[in-house]
Amino acid sequence: MKLLGRPELFDLLRYFGKWLLLACGVAVLAGSASAIFLFLMHWATATRVTYRWLIWFLPVAGFVVGWLYLKFGQSVEAGNNLLIDEIHDPRKIIPLRMVPLVLGGTVVSHLFGASVGREGTAVQMGGALADQLTRMFKLQPEDRRIILMAGISAGFASVFGTPLAGAIFGLEVLAIGRLRYDALLPCLVAAIVADQVCMLLGTQHLHYVIPFVPVVTAWTLSAVVIAGALFGLTGMIFADATHALGRAMKKWISYAPMRPFAGGIAVASAAWFPGADRYIGLGLPTIVAAFEQPLPAYDFLAKMAFTVASLGSGFKGGEVTPLFYIGATLGNALAPLLHLPIPLLAGIGLVAVFAGAANTPIASTLMAMEMFGAEVGIYAALACVVSYLFSGRTGIYRSQRMGDGKRGEAPEDIRLGELPAYRKAHHERQASDSEPQ
Repeated sequence: MKLLGRPELFDLLRYFGKWLLLACGVAVLAGSASAIFLFLMHWATATRVTYRWLIWFLPVAGFVVGWLYLKFGQSVEAGNNLLIDEIHDPRKIIPLRMVPLVLGGTVVSHLFGASVGREGTAVQMGGALADQLTRMFKLQPEDRRIILMAGISAGFASVFGTPLAGAIFGLEVLAIGRLRYDALLPCLVAAIVADQVCMLLGTQHLHYVIPFVPVVTAWTLSAVVIAGALFGLTGMIFADATHALGRAMKKWISYAPMRPFAGGIAVASAAWFPGADRYIGLGLPTIVAAFEQPLPAYDFLAKMAFTVASLGSGFKGGEVTPLFYIGATLGNALAPLLHLPIPLLAGIGLVAVFAGAANTPIASTLMAMEMFGAEVGIYAALACVVSYLFSGRTGIYRSQRMGDGKRGEAPEDIRLGELPAYRKAHHERQASDSEPQ
């Protein structure tokens, strides 16, 4: 066996040291930002629950956030999609203003009752803070791509307390069916250290319990495949509905701040129906309950409607925690029909709907194992892969690129958001070629 020569060893040590230091720097920034964000989220949620009448100010809150983005944040309004575009095609440093805008916008959204998540905020803060190191250390475009990926991983890992899932999410979310191993070390280090920084600052994450995992049988595997297909279709409907409402709102209402104002009126009015306040905010108590007892079978549909209305009209936050809610409550409803334990299918649904909507089956499987234990891995992996396949060529991140991981014809590196126009043009060409000359 030939050992590394001295030049190769020095190059390896230099590479390792460089990315260890840079990734730790990203992790400290992202982990600290996530800790502050989680503290503010806890305050906002507790305040809204205490003063339920705050929901009536949701339209005004939406207008204010929309106005701030119109005046100061048009360059960062694309959010996660901006980060993905900059990784694929580096152009300009992410403005630091993304951090206070998305942080303030998300906290305000939750304070007044919008149904949005939190991963988008943590990922955007992590990416924007990481990109400031590009200017500080004068990084080349290829290194800038990697440090942005590390920022995404650090933000995701620290906000959910899942470092392995966070590390792979930063690699997997960029393109369907393609991973970049040159960023594996920075993403892994950034995710692990950011999670530790966040915990050292006193944050705590919810723990979900699956007390019993049944042995693998032909039926349990078949039932998980059936559930996985339904989870994937649900993720596809969620993504398509959110994008469709967003397009419609831009068509109907030209002045951007009025879109969340109108959405706020709809959400606030619906939230005052008896029991409907369980569908606003993060909905963490309902997610926990989905592991413990049967819930109304329509919970996942109601949460989807509230979240689509909130995100589609322009409120800031993320999609992942609402997808957790949708998946856990859908799994809760399916468990008796498929003769599986409620906690097991709630947990699998929690990650699998996200896997289909975000096209990230590997990160979602690792998240299940980090949250629920390694023994759930076989079922979680099967459900996440099936969900990923059944969600079709769509997703919550419109700047995600097509790779080679999904069935069907599509050019590589085309954005998901560009696929409808490509399909239309492709069908028109086919129709034209088939016409008799």
